Amino acid sequence: MGYTIVALKEKILEMYPEITKRGISVGLDFSREKDAYIVKFTKDSHELITHLEKKDADECMDGIKCIYLGVQIAQFIKNFDERK
Repeated sequence: MGYTIVALKEKILEMYPEITKRGISVGLDFSREKDAYIVKFTKDSHELITHLEKKDADECMDGIKCIYLGVQIAQFIKNFDERK
């Protein structure tokens, strides 16, 4: 499946609107070594770095939510809220 990193990032933001609502920035890069996308969530001085397998990224582009990524986003938000 062919798509750009920008398109994948836009799709992730579309599927998980809480990212934008909470003011979390997202960095995305592809690691050839891991054959996966590296996703970096940042808000203030807090950050979470996780990976998104290529298969999951392909499904995301097909409109299927990645449960693993959703759990990571929810945990990051929860951790951030608890530190307030």
